[in-house]
This record gives sequence, structure tokens and C-alpha cells, in this order.
Amino acid sequence: MAQCVQSVQELIPDSFVPCVAALCSDDAERLTRLNHLSFAELLKPFTRLTSEVHMRDPNNQLHIIKNLKIAVSNIITQPPQPGAIRKLLSDVVSGSQPADGLVANVITAGDYDLNISDRSIKASVPWYSNWKDTLMEMKESSLNTATTPWFESYRETFLQSMPASDHEFLNHYLACMLVASSSEAEPMEQFGKLSQEQHRIQHNNDYSYPKWFIPNTLKYYVLLHDVSAGDEQRAESIYEEMKQKYGTQGCYLLKINSRTSNQASDEQIPDPWSQYLQKNSIQNQESYEDGPCTISSNKNSDSNLLSLDGLDNEIKVDGLPNNFRAHPLQLDSSSDPSNNIDGPDHVKPASSLHEAKKANPGIIHGACLTLTDHDRIRQFVQEFTFRGLLPHIEKTIRQLNDQLISRKGLSRSLFSATKKWFSGSKVPEKSINELKNTSGLLYPPEAPELQIRKMADLCFLVQHYDLAYSCYHTAKKDFLNDQAMLYAAGALEMAAVSAFLQQGAARPYPAHYMDTAIQTYRDICKNMILAERCVLLSAEILKSQSKYSEAAALLIRLTSEDSDLRSALLLEQAAHCFINMKSPMVRKYAFHMILAGHRFSKAGQKKHALRCYCQAMQVYKGKGWSLAEDHINFTIGRQSYTLRQLDNAVSAFRHILINESKQSAAQQGSFLREYLYVYKNVSQLSPDGPLPQLPLPYINSSATRVFFGHDRRPADGEKQAATHVSLDQEYDNESSQQWRELEEQVVALVNKGVIPPNFHPTQYCLNSFSDNSRFPLAVVEEPITVEVAFRNPLKVPLLLTNLSLLWKFQPKDCSGKNDEEVKELVTSEPEMIGTEVISEFLINSEESKVARLKLFPHHIGELHILGVVYNLGTIQGSTTVDGIGALPGCHTGKQSLSMSVRGRQDLEIQGPRLNSTKEEKTSITYGPDRRLDPIIVEEMPLLEVFFIHFPTGLLCGEIRKAYVEFVNVSKCPLTGLKVVCKRPEFFTFGGNTTALTPLSPSASENCSAYKTVVTESTSVCTALTSSASSVDFGIGIGSQPEVIPVPLPDTVLLPGASVQLPLWLRGPDEEGVHEINFLFYYESVKKLPKIRHRILRHTAVICTSRSLNARATVCRSNSLEDEEGRGGNMLVFVDVENINTSEAGVKEFHIVQVSSSSKHWKLQKSVNLSENKDAKLGSREKGKFCFKAIRCKEKEVATQSSEEYTFADIIFGNEQIISSASPCADFFYRSLSSELKKAQPSAHTEKQSVEDAVRLIQKCSEVDLNVVVLWKAYVVEDSKQLILEGQHHVILHTVGKEAYSSPQKQEPPEMEPLKFFRPENTAVSSRPSVEQLSSLIKTSLHYPESLNHPFHQKSLCLVPVTLLLSNCSKADVDVIVDLRHKTTSPESLEIHGSFTWLGQTQYKLQLKSEEIHSLQLKACFVHTGVYNLGTPRVFAKLSDQVTVFETSQQNSMPALIIINNV
Repeated sequence: MAQCVQSVQELIPDSFVPCVAALCSDDAERLTRLNHLSFAELLKPFTRLTSEVHMRDPNNQLHIIKNLKIAVSNIITQPPQPGAIRKLLSDVVSGSQPADGLVANVITAGDYDLNISDRSIKASVPWYSNWKDTLMEMKESSLNTATTPWFESYRETFLQSMPASDHEFLNHYLACMLVASSSEAEPMEQFGKLSQEQHRIQHNNDYSYPKWFIPNTLKYYVLLHDVSAGDEQRAESIYEEMKQKYGTQGCYLLKINSRTSNQASDEQIPDPWSQYLQKNSIQNQESYEDGPCTISSNKNSDSNLLSLDGLDNEIKVDGLPNNFRAHPLQLDSSSDPSNNIDGPDHVKPASSLHEAKKANPGIIHGACLTLTDHDRIRQFVQEFTFRGLLPHIEKTIRQLNDQLISRKGLSRSLFSATKKWFSGSKVPEKSINELKNTSGLLYPPEAPELQIRKMADLCFLVQHYDLAYSCYHTAKKDFLNDQAMLYAAGALEMAAVSAFLQQGAARPYPAHYMDTAIQTYRDICKNMILAERCVLLSAEILKSQSKYSEAAALLIRLTSEDSDLRSALLLEQAAHCFINMKSPMVRKYAFHMILAGHRFSKAGQKKHALRCYCQAMQVYKGKGWSLAEDHINFTIGRQSYTLRQLDNAVSAFRHILINESKQSAAQQGSFLREYLYVYKNVSQLSPDGPLPQLPLPYINSSATRVFFGHDRRPADGEKQAATHVSLDQEYDNESSQQWRELEEQVVALVNKGVIPPNFHPTQYCLNSFSDNSRFPLAVVEEPITVEVAFRNPLKVPLLLTNLSLLWKFQPKDCSGKNDEEVKELVTSEPEMIGTEVISEFLINSEESKVARLKLFPHHIGELHILGVVYNLGTIQGSTTVDGIGALPGCHTGKQSLSMSVRGRQDLEIQGPRLNSTKEEKTSITYGPDRRLDPIIVEEMPLLEVFFIHFPTGLLCGEIRKAYVEFVNVSKCPLTGLKVVCKRPEFFTFGGNTTALTPLSPSASENCSAYKTVVTESTSVCTALTSSASSVDFGIGIGSQPEVIPVPLPDTVLLPGASVQLPLWLRGPDEEGVHEINFLFYYESVKKLPKIRHRILRHTAVICTSRSLNARATVCRSNSLEDEEGRGGNMLVFVDVENINTSEAGVKEFHIVQVSSSSKHWKLQKSVNLSENKDAKLGSREKGKFCFKAIRCKEKEVATQSSEEYTFADIIFGNEQIISSASPCADFFYRSLSSELKKAQPSAHTEKQSVEDAVRLIQKCSEVDLNVVVLWKAYVVEDSKQLILEGQHHVILHTVGKEAYSSPQKQEPPEMEPLKFFRPENTAVSSRPSVEQLSSLIKTSLHYPESLNHPFHQKSLCLVPVTLLLSNCSKADVDVIVDLRHKTTSPESLEIHGSFTWLGQTQYKLQLKSEEIHSLQLKACFVHTGVYNLGTPRVFAKLSDQVTVFETSQQNSMPALIIINNV
């Protein structure tokens, strides 16, 4: 049980005290009324004796009585009605509430820290982590008060209001004080009248109430004297007369009222009466009228002892009507601070019933009494007890003892008698079930059994527990023998208490006596009041012996349906028993607190019900018992609402809604409606207060995204707006890195190759992945969109209405400085910031949904977005969603359709965890996240880009013309427009000069995107040359081809102006889907400090399908007939294969032109064209072309700049595409620069390690000839024919090495076996390769193709052969020609046949730079046949090198000769 003020050894004697009646004359009553007190109330603070009292028992042994207290009360002849007792008990409990502001007691039980609102621990005492220490402190504390004072008050009032019963005498009157005033005319006569009146009340059969202990009641005569007004001599003389008549020990002169009431204000005298007069409320019903008080039938009663009789045994003490059906709840300073329902005064102390019932708060009790009077009253009580009451009790005990001895014929003393009884064999007690119900049996007053009981009660009242126990034990046996069960139960009860209170614990506490008594009272006698008294006493005794489990069982056993208040209090005490066990049973404590709260609620004790639920919540909270938590919180909410503790109610309902509820949809809907209703009431109390925080829906703050700028325009016909950035795009780390690199590239170019130190990449969309450490910049008049992520955790839909952002704004003047006074505008100020309001936003059950809310800044300054504000409601109607009905017990009855509350939720975003310095790594610190705090800056230009006729699918290499439109939609001009792209070979705006850019074609689909010229048929096979510089096409030395300036007219785009420019696209060479990122960069004409530039992004997605694959090789021509007779000719072989799959609807490809572009070479003519004149290629067909290439004339080369290229076109149709103009040359230069970029790093490292000699040899095999294949494709689409056109580039670097137009798929290398030895460190040879050396010397044999020789005339045939040797390098070369056959392989014998070279077999000669030398040789044949003359081996080395590079001659074509016989 809970901690009590008194120990049980103090509690029981104070509960059973000698009762004394008081009968006053009118004058005497008037004297006491001057102090606003009755006579009985006047004595009340002084009824406990301050010293020990001695008396002698029947054995003449001295017996000491400590702390004796008596109870004095006015006689009332009508017992109070049961309803009055119930009302009194209910008021006592409701009037006693936990006080606020006192240190709560926390008991640690197991894993729980329970705050049980114990106020006994002083503020200085530290919190205890161990429950035992806490309990010890509570027991030893000098400031001990009750943990449950309402239970103490209830128990005290209950025990004092016990009705006087015939089966026991503990609360029967032992004596009667007869009080008269010294101011009466005949006081002695008045005493006589009072005595007769007392006699009549006691002995007349008309009065069954009150009860008197023995017929011969002690009468004590008291003369009241008013010191301030009365005649003291007269009083003394009357007192002398009284002593003569009644004896000195039977009367007393009490002097009071030493001052008048108007002197009361002069001196402040303590008021010891108030604490007693506020104890209960029946005393407040007393009438204060003047008049005879002899027979007071007006329920005048002592407030400390109410003798209520006439209660039938069947009467039930019932609670108040149970008209409150919902559970109530906890809440006081004892509630767990972590329960979120706390607050300094969330439970206001009840305007306690004591104060409420006080007559007038201004009344002073004892106003006419001085401290001397207090002492006189105390002395009077002492005298009465010492000289009157105790001798009377002592005499009565002796008489009763003597009567018993004489009647029973027993030995002289009961002491010896009891020994004799106990030494004999015990009579077995009959079980309770065997006893028939004889609770109605009554003994006559003179019955010896009752005399024993009287003696036992008298001994008990004067604390002679040994003798009392003996008598009770004897009486118990007699009653059981007579089967008088009510009497037996009473004797059992008091025998158990006496046994417990005996000094020195002579015998153990007989708990089974109490159990039998309780069972008898309850089941046989049907007297719940007596059973309850038994339980209260026994539970205290068991608790004092630390038998908490037995005490709890006992308390729970008496809970029943007949009294909710009693059941609630007992369940609460049982709960405290569970928590005080050696091993605390915390969950049982909580469960019984819930039961107690429920019963308190039914009894109308709303505050206590609330407190019980709150204390139980400490245990259930956070343990995952969500349904139990919901139930408790709901009850707390309901109960707090009825107590008008609206904040607590809101908090409790909030808990139900924010925890992940496992309730059904109907229940959740009910909770939500209840919450909204309570919330509405709270908000109505303070309509002008700050908006409250709403718990629903959940907001995932970290998922909040902020977007600066206008929404993207949808596509309009053929016009497609740039994709830019939007909230619909998912964040991709890789792509954001690419955009950052593009922006850095263009910024570096604009700033002369250096990125400025204060540069930060532009961020239009801020989210949890972006860098939010700086204040973002927003431009005035451009909207800010905030995307808030809502989640509805409930199974019922939520409707948010009038949803908008909550913000704070600090405007600045145009110079950017703060205004003189910083205005903070939190309310809506549309002229500063326009706010978009979403009228309805529905979130379905358990749905996550984002809302996009806009702000329109109209002024520069600092904006802080604080959160969202909205009305929270749910869908209402006659039939609600998912069949959820309206709340059955809702306070409003019928809910209105517009049940919603206005509130806010803040957006608080935690920044990233800091982890850079040592301090940050060792502690948990977070950086700022400023995405919701943009700075509004001055106006900037705003560009919009539209693409017209932009394709989504292309063939590889296909050229398509589109248009791009640039629009300035702001009020500022923009300049410096550039576009940057990682794939510059994909698009072009055309050349720098208008002459190179073809005019815009008409709308005809078959018009070419190229610049064309009609040619004559004669020039079909020969090349038409032209030249162009790469600088004209933006591919100069040191330029960045990725950054392309947009050719705006006048380089400025004025506000509202738009420009359309042609844009040529070329399909990438690889098939598949290509994402190509364009970043448009532009600046304002007016330089602003905060924003230097702006960007616009566009991602083009192009799907390419296969078209043609071109391969080309170049080799030296053996013929020497060029214009100058020098051997500078090449043969170019071009293979073109149609690899298109027929899905694209391409019928066939036509090769319309092959062009070359080079600084040193040009195509001269086509070889062998007549077979395939139209150059058509069907599906999977391959065409082979052979061209002759010659060096450009030296003078041409000399006049050209280093970036000048010669273009030569060989035409297969009747139109020449000018390959040196846009877009052909654009794409050629772009693909060339990207190729060079790829090849650059490897070539660079190679140059370092190769010697100059080797470089010379390498140059011989290098060629910088580039071939452009131009084609048309005929496509059937939607039953109409389209002509597509395109170009492929083949870049030739090396003689004899094949080059491709599209990158070749590389086969993955085969896995090599692992080697477990270390390879030798072989030095890299700097020797040139075989292919490079074989290119030093070009050889050519000149001889007749066939020869007729008459072998029958001359057996040897001699044929002259000229061997031409040409030096291809710029250095002198030593050459060795060896004519001897190598006969290593058998095949060579067969091939060479039997011919021999005649004459010298080896020649050594030196060739100057690019010199041609001829050797005259002779071959000798002996048979007819076909012979290969290509057997001479040529070795070469550079003349100035020590190292000899020798290698065999290149594997040239076989030189075949036919020898015929004639």
C-alpha cells in the first residue's frame, strides 16, 4: 500500500477512542458560538492527552496508557442517512488532491522509474535509483505525509462515521458532559434539567439512538464562565455549590472568552480549529440558531466522530450515480515528465472541498479566546479524563470482571481463567459453511456474553490489549457456540487486532481470524461496511509486516459492484502493494491503477481517475503495447476534457494519433474526430494566440525540396522547350556532377581559363543531396516552389484545406542594405511576398503525398520559410469513408461537416553530420541546412530555349536540320550566350561567315541540308577542290570545341525579344540511346555582385539506328606517272557496307559523293567506277571504291595557313555537295578534333621515347588523309518517301592500316595463364617496326607483260628489267639490293621456277632525299611459263646513323611475266 502518515500502531488506537457526549444549555452554546464553534468543536484540538495516564487493571496491576485521545460530540438522536455518509466520503476524497510543486517521489522498480507522487521526500533529498533506498527514506523521513492523502482522509472519515451497532460497544457513549453557563439565572436548576434530559434520551424506549455503553453513564458537570462579560465571584460561588452537590471529581469550572471579538484584530492568535473543521462537511450542516439545544434533531454532530445508527446490515454504501461512462485519467505533478502531457500546472488542485465548504472565508475561529484560554481548555480535558473518565472506566472494568466471575463460577481473575482455558484442549472451530445464518440473533443487554464483549471493548479502548484479547477470545467461543455470527465476527476482528497490538508480540498476528470475520460480514451478514473496516485494518497490519502480496489480495477481494468509490480506493492501494514488494510487480501495479481509474471515473472522481491513468501510463508507455497506450491516452483525453484541462486533452489525443496506431479505421476516425473537437475548443479559448502545432499529417522535413524558377512549359506542336530542371526529375549524383563540370568549363573559359575562387555551381533545385550550407539566391519576381512530403499514418483520409507556406521576410532597400528598422513580416503581405494557397489537399489512408507550394517574392531581402499552415480535417458526411460511423459518444452529438482546426507545422531540417576536423569526428555536430532561407536578389535576365523540328530518332551519321529559338522572358537584356556540351560533334550552328552557312531551306522535305551546286556530267570522275580553315568553324588552335558561342545578332538579346537560329544535328556513330546534355550560359548586361551568370540546362535524348559502315585503307601506288614525274601517289580503297536493319524503313542507300580533306593530300580521281555508276547499296550490301590521291601542290601548301585544309569532292551524282561549307565541314572538323583528343595522350608519351631517326622513318608511313562519305537514304514512312542524308568520316593516319568510320567493338582479351616467376626486365627497343622501315624505299619493276621467244632456236631467253627505287623519306638512305634467291621454303622453288638474274647479284647505292634511281637488270628463262619477277630483296638504312636498320623489302604485289614459245 501507499505510504501513510501514521503507523498502524498509531492508527488503530486513534480510530477506537472513548466516546463522550456533550449536552449544553442555550446560554452555554451561545458563549461558545461567539467563537464560531460549538462546545464539542471547542474541545477538539485539545482532546489528546499530552502526558501518560495510569490506571489499575482488575488484578490491581498498574497499566500505562500513552497518547490517549477522547472523542467529544454533541448528542444527536437521528442517525445520518446512508446517502449523507456516501456524499461525505465522496467529498472527502474529491477534496483531497495531490499538491502541486512538491518534489515527486520516483521509485525505480525493475526497469521502470515510477513517479508515484509521494510528497514525503524533502526537496533536498536526491533522486534514488534504488526503490529500497527510497522506501527507507520514506519510512525514516520526519516529514512523512501520505502518498495517497485522499485514501487516508477517506479511511479516517469512514472509521469515524461507523454506525453504532448493538454487537459491539467501541463507539458507544461512556460519559456525558452537561454544560451550563455561569450567566444563567439558576445554573444548578439547569444542570438538573440537562441531567434529566440525558436520562430520558438513554433510557426512554422512544430513542434507539445514540447508543450508551452501560446504563450507569458518567455525568460530568461543566460550568462555562465568560471572563470578559461574566461575574467571576458568582461563577466561583456556583462552582462551590456544584462541588458540594456533585463532588470535586464530578464538576469543573471552565473560564473562556478572555477578550471580546472586536479585540481579535489587535493580536493574532493561532487557529488550531481550522484543520479539524475542514476535515469533513457534515459539521457544516449544523444550525447556528439560538434556541434550546437539548434535543437537536438537526444532524448536529461532531466532525471527528459521527455516531450513525439505524443502518440495517443490508444497507449498501453506494457511489454517486454512474452517469459518466467514459474512463477518466491521470495527471498531476506525479505524471512522468516525459509524457508530453506535462506542464507546470496541467492539473490544477481542486478548489478543495474543505475550502469550498467553509462558512465564510473571513470567519476566525476562537476569536474571543486567548492563549491562556487554550491552556484552560487543555487543562479541563486533562482533569475530565484523569478524575472523571478513567476512574469510571476502571471501576466499570472491575464490576464487569466481578460479574463474570460470579456468574460463571470461575476463578477470581480472568487472567488465571484464560490460562486454564488455553491449557485445555481446543474446541475445533466449525467452518464458516457449516454455520447457519443467524446474523439476526440478538442477545439481551444483560447477557453474560455481551458483558465479556463490553469488558473486552473497554480494555481495548484503554490500550490494555492483553486483557482485551483474552476477553475477545472467550467471547468469540461463546458466540460461535451460539452461532451468533455477527457477534462472532466482531469478536474475531477485534481479537486479531488486539493480538497484533500486544506489547512484545506475545503471539503472531492471526490473519485467519480477520479472513473469517471478513467472510462472515460479507457473505452471511451482508454488511459491507463492517467487512470494509476489517479489510482496512488488516491490510494496514499486513503492510506493516511487509506482507504486501496478502494485503493486495485482501484489498482486491473486497472490490465489488456496490460501491465504485470503495473499489477504486482499494484497487489503488492494491496497486501500491504490488509496487512495494521485494520484487516489484510493475505491470500489476499499472493494471490495477487502470482498474482503479475506471472505478474512480464511475464514482465521479474525475481528477483521481485522471491521475490513476497517468500513473499507469508511465509503465505502458514505450513498451510496444500500442492498443493499451491508445486506450489510456483516449481516456486521459476524455477525462481531461471533462475537467476542462484542454491542453492535457489535446496532448493525450495527439499521442494516439502520432504513434503508429494499430487500431481499426473506424476507431482511428473516432479518435481523430474527438481530437479535432477538443482542439477546436482549445483554439476558441485564445483565437488571437499563436497557431498551435498540429500532429498530422507527418512531414518528412529532410525530404523537402526547394525549386527556384518558373515551371517548364509543355511542348507546343513542333516546339519543344528545354528540359532545364524541374521537381519531377529524380536526383542523380552522376548527372549533377556532369552539369557541374560543364558549368565550370564555360566559367573557366569566360574568366580566361581560371575558375574564380568565389564560384559555386548554380543549384536550381535544393534537396537532401545538394550542398545547402550557403544561403541560396532567388531572383525577385521568380517563383519559389517548396515541395513538402506529407505522410498520413492513419487508416482514414485527411483533408487539408487552405494549405500554404508560413514565412518571415526581412526586406532590404535597393542598395542591398537593411532598412533603418528591420521589418519582420510573418503574416501575409502580398505586396512583399505572394503566397499560393491550395484550397483542398486530400491524403488518403496511409498514403505519402507531396504538396508543391509557391511563393512569389516581389521585393529583395532575406526570406525564411518557417513551415506550413493549414486546416486539418477529415472527410465527414452521413456515411463516412470506408463505412466509418460518427463517434457514438461525441460531445457535440452530430458533427458538423466542416470539423477542422487551423494549425501549423514547422519545417526543421537537420544539416549534414560534420566529419572534417578531429573535434567534429569525436562529437556529434551537424552543419547548417539553409535551403529554406533564400536571399532574394535583384532582377536578372531569364532565357527560355525552344527546339523546333528536333528529332528523337536518327540514323548513325544522319544530318538533320532543326531550329532553335532563344527568348528573353525577363525585363533585362542578356548577353554572352554560350552553349557547352560534352559531345560537340553532335550539333553545329554553322560556320562563322554567312558565305559558309547555307541558306535556310524551304519546307520541302527532300531539300538538302547541304550547300549544293549542280555539276556537269563530264566532271564525274575527277575531283573538284576547295579549301577552308578550321578556325572559321570554331576549331582553332587552343580553343575549346565543347564551348560554342551562340551567334546572336548584336550579341545581345533584348527583353521580350526572340531569335531563331538554324541548328544542324548529326546522329552519333554508335547505335543506341544517347543522352546529350546542353548547358546554355548567359549573363546580364548589368554586372551584379551576387549572381554573375545564369544557366539553362537541356537534355536531348536521341535514339540512333545503324546505317552505313565505311572502312578505308591507303597504300602507295607503284605507278610513277604523276604530273611532276615524282612518286607521290597513293591509292585509297573505301569499303562501304549497308548494315542497316530494315526496321527503320530504309530501302537503300546511295553514295552521292566521296570527299577528302587534308592539309597535304587530295583525292584526284575515281578508279574503276563504270561498274557501279549509281553506287546503290541495298540491305546488307557492300560497295568497294578505289580512288587515286595525290599530294597538294607545294605552292598551295605554302600559301595555306597551318589550319587550312584542302577539300576534294568526287561526285557520283549530278549535284556537288560543297564539302568545305557548313554543315559538312562543321561535322568533319568536330569529329576530327574529338578523334585527336582521344589519340592525344598516347601519342604524346610515344614521342618522348622515340629517337629522331626513328621519327624520320615513322613519318614515311604517316598520312593525314581524311575521307568523308556522303550518302542519301530513301525511306518509306507512312506511305510517303523521304530522303535522309548523312555523312561518315574515316580518318587515315598510317599507310596500309585500315581505318573505320564507327568505333569497332573490341573483343575481350582471352585470359592468360598466371605466371609465378618475375619476368626479366627487358629494355624497350627503340627500333622502328617492320611496317615503318618497309616504307622508306618504294620499289617498282618495269618489264614487258608477256614475251614470245623461240626456244627451239635459242634455248636461253633474256629479258631486260628496270628496277625503280624511290626514297620516300627526307633523309639520305643507303640501299642494298640483293638478287639471290632465298631457297628456305619449298614453295619458293615452285613459284620462282627456274629463272635467274644475270650479272651482278648485289648492288649498294645511296639515295638522296626523295630521289628516284633506276637499275637495269636482266632475267634469264629456260622454259615457257608464268614467272614472278618480284624476288629482289631491298635493305635500307639511314646514311647518318651508326645503327644499321635492315629489313626485307615490303611484300609488294607479284610481278608476273608470261614467256611464250613461238
